[in-house]
Amino acid sequence: MDTTSPASAEQAQQDIAEEFAFFGDWSERYQYLIDLGKQLPPFPEECKTEQWRVHGCQSMVWLVPSGDASRMDFRATSDSAIVSGLIALVLRVYSGRPAAEIVATEPTFVQSIGLAKHLSPTRSNGLVAMLAKLKGYAAQALA
Repeated sequence: MDTTSPASAEQAQQDIAEEFAFFGDWSERYQYLIDLGKQLPPFPEECKTEQWRVHGCQSMVWLVPSGDASRMDFRATSDSAIVSGLIALVLRVYSGRPAAEIVATEPTFVQSIGLAKHLSPTRSNGLVAMLAKLKGYAAQALA
């Protein structure tokens, strides 16, 4: 798997859509999500604090920003295998980008790979909460 970031968030979303198109059914797509989650870099235990917790997720999720408006990076983790896979996708699209691009990028991959239809309401709410938090950090960097 290519670990270099695509040139743009838009390209990252297209790449994700193409990858998911390879899988015939949702059991395979869930397995792929879980596999992606297992590839997340190790997350420092000391960052698993209330300060970095994303509220609105049924599972525990932590999201830590770094960088500035010119380039923001994010580290995140979850105690749920599927949510960790969602985090891996979100980080591919949004991490390592300028704050302005982060704020401007809509998560079209959620629709294009059919996630919107296949996530439980609580996971959908969690994904929305995570994206809102991430974009909030980017907006703060721009302020």
